[in-house]
Amino acid sequence: MKDKLDTIFALQRRFDEDLAARRDLSDITREQWIQKETLAMLSELAELIDEVNFKWWKNPKPVDDDRVKEELVDILHFFVSMCIKMGMDADELCGRYIRKNEENFKRQRGLSDKEGYAADNPIP
Repeated sequence: MKDKLDTIFALQRRFDEDLAARRDLSDITREQWIQKETLAMLSELAELIDEVNFKWWKNPKPVDDDRVKEELVDILHFFVSMCIKMGMDADELCGRYIRKNEENFKRQRGLSDKEGYAADNPIP
């Protein structure tokens, strides 16, 4: 069985190819795709924040966990599509994530070359 992240990338690649063919989007440059998908992701992020009652001036409504999860998946679609457009596969994304995660831990522990991240009460 394929790795789950590999499956997500394969499904997104298939969808993107189908979309480009059906909508005749072959003349859109990679740069334009990234711009468009970033805007689409921002739109999905706005939908997500609306689902979790960020408008303090309104009466809160019960949070619909299923809707929140749906918005997160929408965001993932655009994110993975941009990764593919940049030539990144699931393995590269995973490797880059692991390296960045390690760096983030170092920063929080004050062990990074970057200053200003160390927590005031570090865990031993």
